[in-house]
Amino acid sequence: MQSEAQLTSVSGPDGAETNDDRPAWDSKIQYVLAQVGFSVGLGNVWRFPYLCHQNGGGAFMLLYVFLLLIVGVPLFFMELAAGQSIRQGSIGVWKHISPKLAGIGYSSCMVCFYVALYYNVIIAWSLFYMGNSFQYPLPWQQCPIDVTTNDTVKECASSSPTSFFWFRKALNITNSIEESGEFNAIMTGCLLAAWSIVSLAMIKGIKSSAKVMYFSSVFPYVVLFIFLIRGLMLDGAIEGITYMFYPKLEIWGNVQVWRQAATQVFFALGLGYGSIIAYSSYNPVHNNCHRDALMVSGINFMTSVLASLVVFIVLGFRAKNIALRCVAKYGCMFPFLQRYPVYSVSIPEYREWYSHYSSMVGPKITDCNLEEEMNKGVEGTGLAFIAFTEVMALFPASPFWSTLFFLMLLNLGLSTMFGTMQGILTPLMDNFSLLGRHRTLLTVSSCALGFIIGLLFTQRSGNYFVTMFDDYSATLPLVIVVIFETVSVAWVYGTDRFLDDIEVMLKWRPPVVYKYLWKYVCLLAMVGLLVASFLRMVFKRPTYTAWNQSTASEMTLEYPGWALAMIVMLILLASLPVPIGYIHSMLKNRQVRHSPSLEAGVGQELHRELYTKCSSTDQLDSNSHRAPTEEDGTRKRQKGC
Repeated sequence: MQSEAQLTSVSGPDGAETNDDRPAWDSKIQYVLAQVGFSVGLGNVWRFPYLCHQNGGGAFMLLYVFLLLIVGVPLFFMELAAGQSIRQGSIGVWKHISPKLAGIGYSSCMVCFYVALYYNVIIAWSLFYMGNSFQYPLPWQQCPIDVTTNDTVKECASSSPTSFFWFRKALNITNSIEESGEFNAIMTGCLLAAWSIVSLAMIKGIKSSAKVMYFSSVFPYVVLFIFLIRGLMLDGAIEGITYMFYPKLEIWGNVQVWRQAATQVFFALGLGYGSIIAYSSYNPVHNNCHRDALMVSGINFMTSVLASLVVFIVLGFRAKNIALRCVAKYGCMFPFLQRYPVYSVSIPEYREWYSHYSSMVGPKITDCNLEEEMNKGVEGTGLAFIAFTEVMALFPASPFWSTLFFLMLLNLGLSTMFGTMQGILTPLMDNFSLLGRHRTLLTVSSCALGFIIGLLFTQRSGNYFVTMFDDYSATLPLVIVVIFETVSVAWVYGTDRFLDDIEVMLKWRPPVVYKYLWKYVCLLAMVGLLVASFLRMVFKRPTYTAWNQSTASEMTLEYPGWALAMIVMLILLASLPVPIGYIHSMLKNRQVRHSPSLEAGVGQELHRELYTKCSSTDQLDSNSHRAPTEEDGTRKRQKGC
């Protein structure tokens, strides 16, 4: 399989030129904010800190930076350059390189749709919590009273006020995924509001969403810096930061840590979604996309570090409070400590006494270990909606801090949602002229369909489906997409040709190291990630964490058979467009070869598969993107270019 014409020569779906009236960013800052807003999302706030927490702190960060430089940045640069040079969405880009590769773009759209479905549910949860933050005291600050027994609700007393509010008041969750339960009316309303916001923000394409980006992309940074300054004043902040940066280099020998670091690089930059390609396709052709790749990747990493600082400071404060409450509870029982006021007994003093006399006081009294509390990792929704809410309830003026935090989560989620939806809408509008003429209707219809299917997540068991989609619907399909993208550029189109085209765009040639990174390092890394992810799913039966109402605790359950079938179906639906597109193109070409009456009209199509290494400088100027004709190609070959 070989590539068709030069990347920088573009024709639309109907054979007509499409670039002259293509929308464009009003300014470079709009574009950068859009790319940063898409790549910086909720994963930076709760996934990256959790991975640092679980995998050696500073050692994981060094590993992450290494993989970011040799895999993340080159692939990010590749997608930016492809979108900017071809000026099409993901379907058009890969179809332009070779018709056999059109399925890559459709797979990207499918994955974007999966992600949009459950991501907007998280935005709905943030809306719910933000609405409940305008109360004093906060509704999750203390356990409610059971009116029938005039006592604290048992489920809350056995867990914590924040856990009870999340699982019972917000989600009203069932005990397992097999108990669907009725719809959660409040969450259904919040989901409708979330989809309405997305629809209104995107109804005019990048012209409307870019204006919203000025706030949604910048505001989270303001809040993170405010929380950082406030957090540094908290007791336990230093312990949290120390825990974060203390390197445990032995984790580098663990294959699973490499897998997790590679996966985080992959998802943090948003590779494979098609959103990077869509956004860059609205750029002027001579924009410096190499600098953009380095800048956005750097901002993304620094945001993860900033968010991790805030998270570890908050977790340090939380752990210190738990340990101090433990000392206050048990310290007065020890004869030695009875001579001192409880608040003056330090945690090290208590622990030293406990280490000597624990055998004399029985099992009911525990060791108040701050580090043990820090070791209890909190991931994802548990970090945002349980751990953080618990800490904010301890702050003075807690409603203000709570509102600020959930407004930040809302904006982080929305900026990523805009990019995800753009990864669906732009390819469809570029590839189907009818949809392109009805942008508003397509946007509203897509959001309406997303809301209807999203009702799956507003059942009482909806949180379990969110976990399922988050863990399995995107990982394997996206890795497959990026593998085929890399093969397309590095082996089908050719890295030398690709660098030629980039040289024309940038007016300088990128370092030759990109050639070898794309051809070998990135490709092998992606294949390794695919194999590791697949094997882990096969040998370790998929599980999820459920909330048991009777014990008021979380437990790990295996997915039932129908849920496993659903996981397989989601993966297949997102992956199948790649082979289907290839087979369809092969059958179409075979049909053409056996239809002499059509040969005159499709001669150029067959010529596309002939690889001719020519410099793209003959094909591009700053104002023209004329598609090459068969005559042009013959002339170039005769000249031996």
